[in-house]
Amino acid sequence: MSINTEQFAAANKATVDSLLSVANTALASAERIAALNLNAARATLEDAASGVKSVLSAKDPKEALAVQSSLAQPAVEKAVAYSRSVYEITQQTQQELAKMVEAQFGDFQKSVAGMVELASKSAPAGSESAVAAIQNAIAAANSAFGNMNSMAKQFADAAQANIAAVTKKTK
Repeated sequence: MSINTEQFAAANKATVDSLLSVANTALASAERIAALNLNAARATLEDAASGVKSVLSAKDPKEALAVQSSLAQPAVEKAVAYSRSVYEITQQTQQELAKMVEAQFGDFQKSVAGMVELASKSAPAGSESAVAAIQNAIAAANSAFGNMNSMAKQFADAAQANIAAVTKKTK
């Protein structure tokens, strides 16, 4: 069993395409985070300037303290909204990357299964146990990948529950 140059070129092209997809997804996520950070910094600066003006325009210290206290809740709400936005961006990116990994793993599974089938057809008599061992190893890898996906989903669900709990506490 040998791999011809066309198969090798196709495999290399698929690898490059996959890497480009991952890089583009990561860059798009970084761009969204950077824009979010810039907007948050701008809003924070504007809110701080507005707050200082409000405190300075107070007629007495009691009014200044009341104005300052009234600015705290909106600041907390904005911080929670910012955290929620960061979480949503990272979750969407993680989902996109997970889909890519699943697709790549599915293609890899098909490729390996095809090679094992081809090898088993051309294997000499008496090598059935070796082929069975390879098939068992592939089944174990598939099971491990399934477990990894399940654990990643549980982690994402727990993170989502934590964000929801924090959001609910600040309201």
